[in-house]
Amino acid sequence: MAEVKSTLVCAVILLSSAVFALVEDLDDTFKDSRMDDVWLVDFYAPWCGYCKKLEPVWQEVGAELKGSGSPVRVGKIDATAFAGVASEFGVRGYPTIKLLKGELTYNYKGPRTKDDIIEFANRVAGPAVRSLPSKQMFDHVMRRHNILFVYVGRDSPLKEKYMEVASELIVYTYFFAASEDVLPKEVTIPELPAVVVFKDGAYFTYDEYQDSSLSSWINKERFLGYLQIDGFVLYELGETGKLVAMAVVDEKNLTEDSIRLKTLVQRVSTEYRDHFTRDIQFGHMDGNDYINGLIMGEVAVPSFIILNTSNEQYFLPSGPLETMDQLLSFINSVLDGTAQAQGGDSIFQRVRRLAYDAKSTVMSVFQTSPVLGCFLFGLPLGVISLMCYGICTAETDDGAEDLEPLKREGLTDEEDDDEGQRQPMELEGPGARARASRRRRSPSLTRKPINAGVRC
Repeated sequence: MAEVKSTLVCAVILLSSAVFALVEDLDDTFKDSRMDDVWLVDFYAPWCGYCKKLEPVWQEVGAELKGSGSPVRVGKIDATAFAGVASEFGVRGYPTIKLLKGELTYNYKGPRTKDDIIEFANRVAGPAVRSLPSKQMFDHVMRRHNILFVYVGRDSPLKEKYMEVASELIVYTYFFAASEDVLPKEVTIPELPAVVVFKDGAYFTYDEYQDSSLSSWINKERFLGYLQIDGFVLYELGETGKLVAMAVVDEKNLTEDSIRLKTLVQRVSTEYRDHFTRDIQFGHMDGNDYINGLIMGEVAVPSFIILNTSNEQYFLPSGPLETMDQLLSFINSVLDGTAQAQGGDSIFQRVRRLAYDAKSTVMSVFQTSPVLGCFLFGLPLGVISLMCYGICTAETDDGAEDLEPLKREGLTDEEDDDEGQRQPMELEGPGARARASRRRRSPSLTRKPINAGVRC
């Protein structure tokens, strides 16, 4: 039995070593040898809590990419120990995930999950534009992707531009190229060459005269017309320049009002796409916690809100939106500038944001760990209070110490004043100079000259 346990322990140790070996520990020599391979690198700090949370996920990423035969090598580097390497790659926070392919560097900004990271690595490691040689391949890719960008036609300046944009935006989505006969029969393109996006059960063609630059058009069209929005997606939507219009609901407790509002927003995104697609992104958010923090206020559930992520403004309707006409009227009022904007990025709002964030941080600390909160905030206040008390007491004691020798000599300010007031009474009569001389010699007689003066 002991031998079996020993064998199992050895097997576990060997297996663990094999798994950890799939993620290579890198140092400052890495930058000289990286050009020969495609690298997926985690820049971390040993003290970073998020880095520690990513560690087991990173090991799984290394194991799966190695097991699938991917050409991507997975590594990690201590950005605090090798700060020069981190600085060279523009690392400003931890953890930072980058894919390095030749001279190109791609930043990963997606969720820190194994599947999302692997999807990113496989997409970026491959060619920027993939070929679709047959209808079967086109159908297969359509089933795998909710959004599909396809260049259709022969070589042209548009194709060169398309490949350039694909090299830049491949971190977000896939790009394909095909001939016209590969597309489904129901797809009709008025003019070739063309760039087409397939999504939401339909397809839309890029128009260089109406849609400005190709890069801007692709960046806006890489999202579904209606989608679930969280903090990460909202951050990405900010790069499109669109307003974000969404229903705020509680997905775990959907009421009739929540369902009706979601349905209205989704209908607008589909039925009025041509009116709003260039300016507005539609969706819904589960819960109001993130929105409350964003606008520094309280949003009811369910409710409808439009955000301008470029200047932190937001728009709330004055009443409930129960019909399609009411929703459309509110959206149009935002677009034509008649709706009242709230929030913004003025100096007042920035100061308010600092105060709000500070308050939220303090409340969060006290809610999660009251003892730690008392220690972090009570200790400094106690020290400051003791310092103030010490300063005040030191000034009072110094004054008392200065008065003591004066009292012993009978020369306090009060007594000097008394003498100044009493001397004229004594100096009025004869022998005043002699009495003053006796008073200076005998402090115990300081009050007797008053009576003497009266007697005179």
